[in-house]
Amino acid sequence: MAINTNATERTRARYERIAPLYDCIETLAERRHRLWRKRLWSLVEGPRVLEVGVGTGKNMSYYPEGMEITAIDLTPGMLERARQRAEALNVSVDLRLGDVQALDFLDNRFDDAVATFVFCSVPDPLLGLQELERVVKPGGHVLLLEHVRSANPVVGALMDMLNPLVVRIMGANINRGTVENVRRSGLHLDRVENLDAAGIFKLIVARKGA
Repeated sequence: MAINTNATERTRARYERIAPLYDCIETLAERRHRLWRKRLWSLVEGPRVLEVGVGTGKNMSYYPEGMEITAIDLTPGMLERARQRAEALNVSVDLRLGDVQALDFLDNRFDDAVATFVFCSVPDPLLGLQELERVVKPGGHVLLLEHVRSANPVVGALMDMLNPLVVRIMGANINRGTVENVRRSGLHLDRVENLDAAGIFKLIVARKGA
């Protein structure tokens, strides 16, 4: 599948615009998210790990020791803040500008791949997941934290209605069907954990076939 370059550039521009304010905007949400990040990274086996959508580096505090981590982001402004955080935390990570829809890595390069609240904003999420499937080794895992469209018909319809406004302001879609996209990507879905009572926030663990 071809990349929609216009949609990708719009996404890059949105996140470049909010990069200086991103951590402030996320302050309240991060009080809850940090517990989920810690849980996710406790499942990473590595040692060679790819993080996509590193953003401002919010996961760096939870990187396990002894891992060789490469982290990419679509947006230069976000990546610069991630570099500053890595330096402040004295974290060893290979930070690169990159697009999950077209990863600049050989097949079967990584033992695991990780993304947290990323596939809500990837213009073509299925293409991005297929790229992760490509670069992870057979038997390796793709681990995701995501928010998805509610299964509740009323709440789901409300999310659909609000989605265009949220995308325009924040760049993230709030009504993605990420679990189904993982299934469609060719990855084997190992498990899905609901992280909130509404079933909107999920921890997804998938695996590449042998």
